[in-house]
Amino acid sequence: MCCAGCAAVAKAIVDNGLQDYYLHRSQMPNTAEQLVPEALRELGLYDHPEVQKSFVQQQGELREASLILEGITCAACIWLNERHLMQLPGVVHVSVNYASHRARVRWDENQIKLSQILAEISKIGYHAHPFSAQQQEALRQQQRKIDIRRLAVAGLSAGQVMMIAGPLYGGETQGLEFASAQLLRWFSLLMTLPAIIYSALPFYQGAWRSWQQRHIGMDVPIVIGLVAAFIGSLWATWVGHGNVYYDTITMLIFFLLGTRFLERNAREKSIQAAENLLRLTPAVATRIEQDGSRQLVAVAELSVGDILFIKPGETIAADGKVCQGESSVDESLLTGESLPIAKQVADDVYAGSVNYQSPIQIKISALAEDTMLAGISRLLDRAQAEKPKIAKTADQVAAYFSCLVLILVLMTGLAWWWVDASQVLPVLLTILVVACPCALSLAAPAAFAATGSHLVKRGILLTRGHVLETLAKVNHVVLDKTGTLTQGKIQLMQTQVLATTTAMDCLQIAVSLEQSSEHPLAKAFHPKLIQQAILSCQHIQNIPGQGVVGEIQGRRYYLGNQALHHHLAQQFPSQHAAQTTASYTQIWLSDERQLLACFYLADQLRDDALDLVQVLQQQGIRVSILSGDANATVQAYAQQLGVSDWKAACSPQAKLDYLKQRQQMGEVVAMIGDGINDAPVLAGAQISIAMGGGTQMARVSADAVLLSERLMEIQHAIQHSRFALRVIRQNFAWALCYNALVLPIAALGLMTPWMAAIGMSVSSLVVVLNALRLR
Repeated sequence: MCCAGCAAVAKAIVDNGLQDYYLHRSQMPNTAEQLVPEALRELGLYDHPEVQKSFVQQQGELREASLILEGITCAACIWLNERHLMQLPGVVHVSVNYASHRARVRWDENQIKLSQILAEISKIGYHAHPFSAQQQEALRQQQRKIDIRRLAVAGLSAGQVMMIAGPLYGGETQGLEFASAQLLRWFSLLMTLPAIIYSALPFYQGAWRSWQQRHIGMDVPIVIGLVAAFIGSLWATWVGHGNVYYDTITMLIFFLLGTRFLERNAREKSIQAAENLLRLTPAVATRIEQDGSRQLVAVAELSVGDILFIKPGETIAADGKVCQGESSVDESLLTGESLPIAKQVADDVYAGSVNYQSPIQIKISALAEDTMLAGISRLLDRAQAEKPKIAKTADQVAAYFSCLVLILVLMTGLAWWWVDASQVLPVLLTILVVACPCALSLAAPAAFAATGSHLVKRGILLTRGHVLETLAKVNHVVLDKTGTLTQGKIQLMQTQVLATTTAMDCLQIAVSLEQSSEHPLAKAFHPKLIQQAILSCQHIQNIPGQGVVGEIQGRRYYLGNQALHHHLAQQFPSQHAAQTTASYTQIWLSDERQLLACFYLADQLRDDALDLVQVLQQQGIRVSILSGDANATVQAYAQQLGVSDWKAACSPQAKLDYLKQRQQMGEVVAMIGDGINDAPVLAGAQISIAMGGGTQMARVSADAVLLSERLMEIQHAIQHSRFALRVIRQNFAWALCYNALVLPIAALGLMTPWMAAIGMSVSSLVVVLNALRLR
């Protein structure tokens, strides 16, 4: 049996002696597969691993998908989808980005399938499908056309009805006969129908979803007002006396739709930089086949390990390593770095960057959801989905405010019923419209979206929702040394010859010995440093903590610290007694008889490290350095930077203890680091920033990522976050003052409904336009 239902039916047939049914039937009944609706069968395709490859990331049994949600009209839609999906068994996390309508859903594959999640979204009136930047843009253009069409219908209706409203307002005092007035009323009704039925449809849909979930959204009071005004006007038209509000209804719909259209455009502008990231990856790429031929294929058909041919001016389709050729690559949209970066064999390149100069070949290391571009997108979504405290407070206030408005409507209606029953409908309609808490709900999200977009342009990726609030309060910045203040690349600064050989000969020997070493210091001895060929080495031996030993042309050489050269201890000059002098690390080269040379290695400070420290100190922000390096090295760097508070030889636990100590003293500490050993410290800080070139663990633990690695952007982020909070407070002040001012005016009957529509529209636009200053 295909299912328990069929088994139960078959058993009932047999138990009741009806087996002849099988003899007499003239055709087979529908199979279970035929009974499945076509829409659900299509959703089932999304459970296939090959289909999921392009938009689902797998983390053990957990899966995470990036989806587009169609039908989102306001913040209440976000709340509804998140709440409904989180109630499903197996769904671990749901976050919907209001600005981009993009959802990220994480679920347990053992408990629920993606097709079931998509079906549940359909049940509450929305449509979800896998995210594609191109498809999202197409849907956005389609939605814009629909919005313009609705707006045009509402505008035409409002214009016609307003012309007719003039004579109706004059009435008998202007000589208008009853029959003419009735004709005008019926014509107004006819002109209002397209607006109330077609243009106002988004408001009905939003209110219906809110009603289904027992939640009072922003569309509920609007729909109540529209329906009440229309029914009242329809009754007055039918009986032939009383006031009609067709002009108010059409103008209200027109203004509300116009506001939402402008708001949507502003919102899309605010996230433009972030959305541009997702449009970087091309749809096709040139793959080099095994026979050496080049084939243009869809990116979805690529696999890890494939070789791609990238022409000059072409966008790279996947993460990988250069395996042939040299060129320069523009990574400005990924990192904010304006200048092209030189790339050669074995260098990493990333999806979305543009090849500039020469053709190169790359070997794919990551595709689709595993690329750096997808990782940045996930972090952006996480930051925008995690609401800061100030935004959560605004949402709570807006929810309570909507309930209070309905109570106020009821009380005001009862009061006006006793004073002047003819004014009940216009007063209630005015209150319902004017008190819509759109501005209050937009105050924080609009500002955060604009700020996030601006900082991404500058190469700063915010990954947590609380970053702006906390960053604005920072009064102590703690910096790691290696890879943060310094470039993280050990370089050869000087060669001191101690024997009769030349400096270039000594360097040739050192470079040849270090080719087999994986030690970080070995990278300083790059083959490019020498003009001669690398020498052949035999019997290479890496000695942990000391260096490397090997034979070249039958002669034994030693390259490492002083401990490696114990057989020549008496030859070391007294001034070189310490292994580390100031900020230099010394590496010695010797044979079995004498010292040959001393190489001075150093990790250079970043160009803007000193500028950052000075600017922060001028702003009254305390600066500290925590490092695991030796005491003398850290001290030398601290003196160069003018930092008096520094600690050397710090373990990760020691760094974390220091942070907790400063936090207990009431300081708001920002930690900036890049290594695996910085991950626990980054997680423990109130605000943490990881360098973009740091380890994956550091980036995951951090609240923000400095993609450009320009340190001065940290100071800009602090400054801009303070600006963002000022804008948010201005938005809140405006929204609250507006509602506090107009509600009493509306309740006293001193404002008409069309005035309320303009006021509510202007209030929302002021908030959005003020937030756009953050771009």
